[in-house]
Amino acid sequence: MEWLGHYNYWVVVVLMMVGFYIVIAQGNLVKKIVGLNIFQTSVFIFFISLAKLDGGTAPVYIEGVTEYSNPLPHVLILTAIVVGVALTAMGLALVVRVHELYGSIEEDEIHEQDGKH
Repeated sequence: MEWLGHYNYWVVVVLMMVGFYIVIAQGNLVKKIVGLNIFQTSVFIFFISLAKLDGGTAPVYIEGVTEYSNPLPHVLILTAIVVGVALTAMGLALVVRVHELYGSIEEDEIHEQDGKH
């Protein structure tokens, strides 16, 4: 079974679909943010998986080693993680503000109250 050798790509697909489902199916704004974070994590795993070179080592000079893994994707993912944490914090702050205004974080209840104004 050759497809078992690529289990990390299966993990990416499962996490991506779970995150997407949570964003689409849930009405709770906090759950939607969690779904976006799961989706984002799947993208991180995907890029890290692409960066791995079979037989490659860390890009540090070692005598006799000729194949190195590219460090750039790892650096980009570290930056993306920092940006993701900041955006999650901002999203949660917006959810708190929405709760202060509407008294709820459920999407349906917010739409009901918005229609009455």
